[in-house]
Amino acid sequence: MSEALDRAADLITNADAILVCAGAGMGVDSGLPDFRGTTGFWQAYPPYARLGLRFEELADPVHFAEDPALAWGFYGHRLALYRATAPHEGFHVLKSWNARVFTSNVDGQFQRAGFTDVAEVHGSIHHLQCTGPCTDDTWPNDRGVTVDPDTMRAEGPLPTCPNCGGLARPNILMFGDRSWVPHRSREALDALATWRRGKRGVTVIEIGAGTAVPTVRRQAELAAAATGNLIRINPREPGIRHDRGVSLPLGAREALTELARRTG
Repeated sequence: MSEALDRAADLITNADAILVCAGAGMGVDSGLPDFRGTTGFWQAYPPYARLGLRFEELADPVHFAEDPALAWGFYGHRLALYRATAPHEGFHVLKSWNARVFTSNVDGQFQRAGFTDVAEVHGSIHHLQCTGPCTDDTWPNDRGVTVDPDTMRAEGPLPTCPNCGGLARPNILMFGDRSWVPHRSREALDALATWRRGKRGVTVIEIGAGTAVPTVRRQAELAAAATGNLIRINPREPGIRHDRGVSLPLGAREALTELARRTG
């Protein structure tokens, strides 16, 4: 492990730029729940275990039309959780390296840690859109939703679209989602692509990205394909070919704080 950490530290020290590709595992050390598998989801949300509802079933945009209180109960609780969660030390390590970020996370933790250039490929819970949608507009979510902790259903008024007055929803790409407004995410992804074209010696740090939904892992591997300058931080699925990068089977906070110590 010490040798692998030293190799990874060298990749960071000698990099012209650093790209972080982060999955759900990045937030675990901040105390955010791990939705890995149905069991993990139900451990985080016991009311849904009683109802027999899986994450994939709840993260379906159809509920905003058929049962808005159920839909906003799920997303309203997550919104409150993310707003109350402070990013762990590893986020600040990455910020000190002036890293650019690509993430599938919708929690806004990178922005809370001070990052401004974040490509959120699946959108953000901190922005809203019309459920229709009646337009391609998105806007900041500056309000909360009251949720009954026993039933996990939303209570009281729900967010509405300022254009048509209809129900609003988070600007997040959900399962089977044909109504997601992607423009905010696409603009950030285009900006990231432009940035990458202007950099040669990019070191990619992939953090907490598994193979079940491989969006982040694929992005990291593609970004590092030409150089092999890939650091994979993952306590569960750390496998990597030796000539393709460095594997660190650690959690995000532990790995990043160790790398910060080695890079000075």
